[in-house]
This record gives sequence, structure tokens and C-alpha cells, in this order.
Amino acid sequence: MKFTKMHGCGNDYVYFDCTEKEIKDEAAAAIALSDRHFGIGGDGIIIIKKGKKADFEMVMYNADGSRGAMCGNGIRCVAKYVYDNGLTDKTSVSIESMGAVKYIDITAENGKAKSARVDMGVPILNAENIPVKSDKERVIDEPITVDGREYNMTCVSMGNPHAVVFINESPKDFPLEKVGPLFENNSVFPDRTNTEFIRVIDRKNLEMRVWERGSGETLACGTGACASAVAAILNGYADNDLTVHLLGGDLEISWSGDENDSVFMTGPATTVFTGEIEI
Repeated sequence: MKFTKMHGCGNDYVYFDCTEKEIKDEAAAAIALSDRHFGIGGDGIIIIKKGKKADFEMVMYNADGSRGAMCGNGIRCVAKYVYDNGLTDKTSVSIESMGAVKYIDITAENGKAKSARVDMGVPILNAENIPVKSDKERVIDEPITVDGREYNMTCVSMGNPHAVVFINESPKDFPLEKVGPLFENNSVFPDRTNTEFIRVIDRKNLEMRVWERGSGETLACGTGACASAVAAILNGYADNDLTVHLLGGDLEISWSGDENDSVFMTGPATTVFTGEIEI
């Protein structure tokens, strides 16, 4: 099958056009193809199909073969893929993932999509729906002890669960490889969790590292950047329009602070290379 390697701020996936054909064992393909030594290499694979409730469907698998509900960087790349490859000529497209429909506005330059602005939907703050075990309806600035250190976390779902932790040190100096898995598999998260470790630079800038469930550390996480912005605004640390600085690049996030309003994310989408592989 033909494939395209793409990334959004370094969050890289292998993309397949399955609007006319299919991959029989998608989870097994994700595990094999994501391997950076014996496969193509990536944080997972994303399969593009014809949409039932939207223009297109995004089917995302993490590197461990688990199904992902949403990927903010991935959905921007899907928008670029369908535009650049002539699957649509529209600069405003709808893409569904596990039943949730997102709306994307594409910025094109010389006939190619350069960046995309995504309506990421309304943040989910109810603990039961994230899900996170708590005796409170919302988990905002709540203490949690991991590996003997007490952290304060704010939990948000952007279609997938996030625990946002604000730290004083630079995330680059934080022992993410040790602490990340302990958060991901903590018993308070029934479906595991993605965890963002955030340093507030000022009211318009956040520095972030992320540990993604099923993939480990990635260079960027779009839903995580959105969740972090929501958490920063809820805790009074940030303004409504801000930049999240990730290891792989920057994402612009906007949220009014009204829990009934959508979060908007703007960022790049980049094609790395194309090829063919036997599956």
C-alpha cells in the first residue's frame, strides 16, 4: 500500500488513504509500522476513510496498537492530506473520529495546505465523563501523589483524557520518562490518561512536555495543548488566547473560558515523505 509520513509539530504518524481499500488488521499494522527500527516509524498510524457523519473519517491507532479517540495534530494532517491529494477542493472540511465530528479551516499556499485551524469542541470537565475517579464533580487543582511527590492536577477531556500538571521547573528538566508512565497507569484513571507537565511562562505562553497513553513521550499533542490551555485558564494562570510551546513546535490555542464554548487550535501540518510498503 502507498503511505505518507506526516507530522504536526513533530507528532508523527503514518497515513493511509483507505477511501477505496482497507487494511485488514489495523491494530497489528500500527504496532509493526510504528516501530522506528523495523518499520516506517511514528507515534502511530492514521487511516483516512470516507465519512458517514462528515466529509472524512480519521481512524487513529497509537504505536502500541490501541485505538485513539482524537489527535489534534493528526486531524490537521488529515485535512492537509485530503486537500493536497485532491480528495477535496474545499478549504473547510469536516472530519469524524470515533463518532465525534471536528471542523477544520485550511490555509493553503501555492495549492498546498500550510496550516489548519480546528474547532476542537467543548472541553469536558465532569470527572465521570473524562474519566477520572474523584469524589468531586470536577478535578481542578486537586492534589495527587505520584512516586512520593505531591502534584496538583487539573483533568480535562478533549475527546480523550488529560491530566494537566503545573510544575515550577522547566519541563525539559523534568523526569518525564519515570513519572509519565506512573500517571498514565494510575488507578484514578480508569482508561489510563495522557499527562501534560506545564510551566507557565507568562499569561500568553505555556511550556509543555507530554506523556501520551499508548505512545510514551511525543514531541507534540494537539488535544493535550488544548487541555493545558483550558486548565491554565480555569486556574487563572493564562489569558484566553495563548501559545503552547512544545518540543516539536508551537500551537496557538483560543478558548473563551465559557464551558459551553469550543476550543480552537491553529498549527502547521507537514508532509515528510511518501512510499509503498507491504502490509
